[in-house]
Amino acid sequence: MAADPGARGTAQHTTDRPHPAPDEAPLILSGAHVVMPTGTLAEGRVVIDGTRIAGTAPENAHHVDLTGHWLLPGFVDIHNHGGGGASFTSGTPEEVLKGIHTHRLHGTTTLVASTVTGDMDFLARRAGLLAELAEQGDIAGIHFEGPFISPCRKGAHSEELLRDPDPADVRKLIDAARGHAAMVTLATELPGGIDSVRLLAEHGVIAAIGHTDATYEQTVEAIDAGATVATHLFNAMPPLGHREPGPIAALLEDERITVELINDGTHLHPASLQLAFHHAGADRVAFITDAMDAAGFGDGRYMLGPLEVEVADGVARLVEGGSIAGSTLTLDRAFKRAVTVDGLPVEHAVAALSSNPARLLGRYDRIGSLEPGKDADLVVLDSDFDLKGVMRRGEWVIDPQLG
Repeated sequence: MAADPGARGTAQHTTDRPHPAPDEAPLILSGAHVVMPTGTLAEGRVVIDGTRIAGTAPENAHHVDLTGHWLLPGFVDIHNHGGGGASFTSGTPEEVLKGIHTHRLHGTTTLVASTVTGDMDFLARRAGLLAELAEQGDIAGIHFEGPFISPCRKGAHSEELLRDPDPADVRKLIDAARGHAAMVTLATELPGGIDSVRLLAEHGVIAAIGHTDATYEQTVEAIDAGATVATHLFNAMPPLGHREPGPIAALLEDERITVELINDGTHLHPASLQLAFHHAGADRVAFITDAMDAAGFGDGRYMLGPLEVEVADGVARLVEGGSIAGSTLTLDRAFKRAVTVDGLPVEHAVAALSSNPARLLGRYDRIGSLEPGKDADLVVLDSDFDLKGVMRRGEWVIDPQLG
């Protein structure tokens, strides 16, 4: 299906496997605050017919009263390493599906599976496994975070496995993904970085700048070459300086860049989040989880690639060195924090969680808003912004059972 013409740096769109229509009668979800691209309807309604949102209500439709609730498009996570005790980098297909389901239970109806740094042959094999899940429609693509990143800003990646972004190696991963590579994170200042950005752009894969030690000027060069995403802005990159503004200033100021933010209260100070929204604008922010195995599972010891991680009080850190190692965030929590702690308008939070990442993936014609003809992916929240229901392609993942 064609990519949204207004998308910035869209990844290749892939066709999901067909899903049978639910057995239930068509639904009319009415009475909720319905967040639409043009604003919020105070007492709106959404009609579900089969797997899609319909423009008119069939005569046999069943009514569901959502008065006092919020109805939002399903969340889209473009950077997620696992959950429910399962790793997308090392888990079996069954374990990966468990991780996907864990995030669906928290409102993420579309998910890109992210890997961490590993041996090239291993990553190519993982790409093949994850490509099968993409072909089945379980994930929306693959994100390779590493090994093409800076040892100076490696975060929770194994330094001994890092390598420069040689275009031949980048092409190896693209080919292994069989058309399902959605994004590759690069330290574009490294040898081969700019040529790799051009290669990714030519193949319709998002080139993301991250885990980088680049200067302002080097970052501008990478953007001009075709990079369109900032991997978890502020984290794993030089801080903003008044004489050396570094990558943060370049990424915030350029309208071609969408900035990822991890809104868990650990990765970012609220003022940093506000800075990003002020300078980038609500249409250039994508909330991500950067979740690892412990998301939706609990504290304890985990492996992130070859590195051991200790999760305590919901914060994941490397056992050796103490670096933050991803998050245990789910997108329903990111949304609630955005509107109740950060004070963002609901519409801005919805853009960051749904429409903006959907456009990046080239899927806004199918997901990202509650418009007729799109997939029936939606989230129901109560008046306190706590999750009460999740629907994916017309089937309840969590049935709100509100009558």
